[in-house]
Amino acid sequence: MLPWLMERDEVPLTEVAARFDLTEAEVTKDLELVAMCGLPPFVDELIDVFIDEGVISIGVPRLFTRPLRLNSVEAWELLAAGRAAIELPGAEPEGPLGRGLAKLATALGEDDTTGVRIDLDRPEQTDVIADAVRAGEQMRIRYRSPSRDEATERLIVPRQVFTDRGQWYVSADDDRTGQVRTFRIDRIESVEPTGEAVPAGHDPLPTPGSWFADGSVPRATIRFAPEARWVIERYPVDSVSEPGDDGWVTVQLPVASEHWLRTTMVRLGTDAEVIDPPQWRVIGADAAAKVLERYRRS
Repeated sequence: MLPWLMERDEVPLTEVAARFDLTEAEVTKDLELVAMCGLPPFVDELIDVFIDEGVISIGVPRLFTRPLRLNSVEAWELLAAGRAAIELPGAEPEGPLGRGLAKLATALGEDDTTGVRIDLDRPEQTDVIADAVRAGEQMRIRYRSPSRDEATERLIVPRQVFTDRGQWYVSADDDRTGQVRTFRIDRIESVEPTGEAVPAGHDPLPTPGSWFADGSVPRATIRFAPEARWVIERYPVDSVSEPGDDGWVTVQLPVASEHWLRTTMVRLGTDAEVIDPPQWRVIGADAAAKVLERYRRS
């Protein structure tokens, strides 16, 4: 939003809200946070943002008017993060962010075929669902739940599309539960727009780090040794038991993808054991065996 505003100097609040698919109150709240951002020690390098009679004015601090001094690691991190953002629905590859990334890639000596590439493997339904978010349109979907290995038909009103750990998700008002639910888009087998605009519900949308509370995300019960407790601190969990005599704890946690669980269990080795569901009990051992077999062949 900031580069877009900086190119225009003054923009009506209503235009900004429509451009970024937000309410005027949401834009105002975001810009209140922007006004507290800047360069330490936060004396004269803050971003100046004003909203006066429905018009947003933004002052560009010196931080944005001189070249950034980045080391090579910072530059690659910025390029990777920017390319992930440009893949999100509604992003403009030819807009300010796209032009900035092109300049950064040139400075790093990268062309179109080498260097950092960001591939979020967007499912084909993503753009259709993102359009429904903007239109407030109800959709009929067929969704397969991996925990029950069954598909169900649902009526949903999509409210936000986002990515997490390389997967695409949609948070939507769900007719089966009457609440907001988060669905992994690649598990949506079919999408059928109803053509009916339905007002969004009043339930708050999940925020980053909290959406795993959604019941549509499969759960696993895993025992962790004391050496593996870093997993509990790093990732969301539903419950943690008291340590046993051997120091091990039993944890129930959401599993966003089998790929994450597989790599985590390989990393933990004998310091973790999947208890439930049964189909995941040997997921780490199977992956480790495949890695060992490839190593032997090489």
